[in-house]
Amino acid sequence: MRESLIKIRQLKVAFGEKKILDNFELDVYKGETLAVIGPSGAGKSTIIKLLTGLLKPNAGTIEIMGSEVQDYSEEQWDEVRKQMGVVFQYSALFDFLSVGENVAFGLRRHFQLSEEAIQARVKELLGLVGMPDVAQMQPAELSGGMKKRVGLARALAMQPKVVFYDEPTSGLDPVMTMNISRLIRKTQEQVGVTSILVTHDMESAYVAADRIAMLYQGKLAAIGTVEEIKHSNNPVVRAFVEGIEYKEERNEQ
Repeated sequence: MRESLIKIRQLKVAFGEKKILDNFELDVYKGETLAVIGPSGAGKSTIIKLLTGLLKPNAGTIEIMGSEVQDYSEEQWDEVRKQMGVVFQYSALFDFLSVGENVAFGLRRHFQLSEEAIQARVKELLGLVGMPDVAQMQPAELSGGMKKRVGLARALAMQPKVVFYDEPTSGLDPVMTMNISRLIRKTQEQVGVTSILVTHDMESAYVAADRIAMLYQGKLAAIGTVEEIKHSNNPVVRAFVEGIEYKEERNEQ
């Protein structure tokens, strides 16, 4: 039986009368890349906010690495976040720092390492993402795809146990989208990190993920391997995969 690094049980999130997640349940296995897909407003990004302590659920439990965290204080969350990396939709690099200093930011903030050790780690990570010679460049000099790669290097700097990708291919052309998707897969294989990939791009999910979870109206509509989702007969999944609108009346009695 596979070990679950993250367990979500009977989770409810609502803003007033609007339900975002309703009795939502999910397991993320250690060492896998799980893609989370679904239409806008389905709750995909909400999951990342919950799992990083930026949002507290109305009810239910969140277990991360063996500990229930839904009622953690900010100080407790800070300790958990040291074991997490986040690749943001728009890279979120610091414009006032060089590429190398962006990657080193977390290392300098949270660890007491020698300058030699920091520079060695930065060099290692930039090599991993295929950008070994850009440490001295400024973010403004990078293309969108290059910024995404630097963002991934920064997310991996503190050797996290889990990495969250929030729409990492948004705004990229098809070629760069596939490059980033392959890089996510390569990172998971080489580093062994557990990853959650929130995306609307099915081709990216097919390339990067081990499993795919489909959200619809605050619930888990389907979950399975890439092949299982590709060939699913679930009408909600089929509509999303084929890029057509799912008609609610199909379920009417």
